[in-house]
This record gives sequence, C-alpha cells and structure tokens, in this order.
Amino acid sequence: MGIRFTVLASGSTGNATVVATEEGKVLIDAGLSAKKLEQLLKEKGMSASELDAIVVTHEHADHIKGLGAIARKFDLPVYANEKTWEALDKHIGEIAEANRCTMQTGELREFGSLQVESFGISHDAAEPVGYCFYHQDQKLSVATDLGYMSSKVADQVRDSDVLVLESNHDIEMLRMGRYPWNIKRRILSDVGHLSNEAAGEALLDVMSERTKRVYLAHLSRDHNLMDLARLTVNNILEERLAPDDYRAKLMDTYYDRATEWDRIDED
Repeated sequence: MGIRFTVLASGSTGNATVVATEEGKVLIDAGLSAKKLEQLLKEKGMSASELDAIVVTHEHADHIKGLGAIARKFDLPVYANEKTWEALDKHIGEIAEANRCTMQTGELREFGSLQVESFGISHDAAEPVGYCFYHQDQKLSVATDLGYMSSKVADQVRDSDVLVLESNHDIEMLRMGRYPWNIKRRILSDVGHLSNEAAGEALLDVMSERTKRVYLAHLSRDHNLMDLARLTVNNILEERLAPDDYRAKLMDTYYDRATEWDRIDED
C-alpha cells in the first residue's frame, strides 16, 4: 500500500490531516478539540494511539487547539521548529520532554516507511511551514496558510501526485464582507491567505502530468463557497491551458467532516 490520507477538517474553525502508509502514520496539526479529533479518527477506522507523530505547521489556534490534550492523552511525539515551539508553549500546556521534538524548516524525517519534509511558507506566524510526504516514488504536498505562492514553495510542491492547496477566499466576497479593514488587509497580504484566484494561478505553475488530484483547502466560511472556489480555479485552468494540457481533478475539503480516504496509487 502506498500513501493514503484524509483531511479530517479544513478551515478557520480547525485543521487536521492524517497521512499514512502501512508502517507510518502522521497527523498534520490538531486544530480541533481532542474529543473531536478522536471522533473523526474513529470514523476513519483509526485511533490516535496508532499515530507515530504530530507535525505542526504553525501556532495559530485553528491548527493547535487540541494539540496539547491529544499529545498528552496518547503520549504522542510533537514535531515543530524552534520558533514555533517558542510560540506554542503558552497555548498547549505541558508536553513531556521526550515528546518535544524539534524539526527544523527544510529537515527530512522518517516515520516508518513515510518520509516527511518541511518547507517554509509566507504567513503571519513565528516560522510557518508546509509539508511534503514521500513513500517510494509517491509524493503528497500540503500547503495552506500561504500569503502567496513563492518560487521556493512552488519548487517544493511541483510534480506532486496529490496536492492539498489553500483556496481561502473570494477577493470580492472578502472586500464586501463584515470583517474590519485591518483584518481584510491582513488576509489579502503576502503573509495572509491564498485567494481562489491565486490558487488557480499557482496551479498553472506547479501541476504536471503526474498530478492526479488537488484538494482545495482552508476555505473561509464567511468569504468563500466550495462551488465558487472550484469554479474559479477551474476557469483559470481552462482559460490558460491548451485543450490537450493535463488537468488534475479538483477535490473538496470540509470544515465539519472528513474527506474520504484517498490513496495516491489510485486513479
């Protein structure tokens, strides 16, 4: 069996994704309560006790809400870079010293047969990262909470078999929305979030014939709709790609339920 994964939840109310092979299982972020994480894992036929590690992208609450509780309950190692650990400490409570694991940005770690590599991204956090997962010749990349798609991030995620990519907001919905202007300005900035349009533009650069599926992730409940995100990204691809150019299938994620298990070796 190759890499399989499920996005347990995605959005401003909480983020968590499981990536697994037969010999390695990793949770990316724990942005829901420990109780909710346990429930979602159970629905997917897993227990948190099966996890080899939790890897953290950054310290914002929607990515770490249940981190301390679930790590303590199941005695799980937590991996983050030094600056993220410094920002995390006051939010997650006591973590056993043996489970406080430093994984510097750009480092590659192995959990059983699953290799995990972090890469730096642009977001208003201490030292935020995305992750690439490798098993044999398979590659899954997870890149959310991006202010913009830099050339370094594009190089990192290019030629993924499957990509989980932020498509946070529709620009006009955000501009007309109820948020104060300072928050809107932050979301639209280079350390904010990737819009639907920016996600589509990014895909033009990073998709290849190898890319089977793209999951549009971290959608705003106030300033986006799944149908709108998918339509906007698809329109950009259709307008800019030749008819015979390869297109990955666009997939949904949800704030209130998990996606189905996806196996990279399946078409």
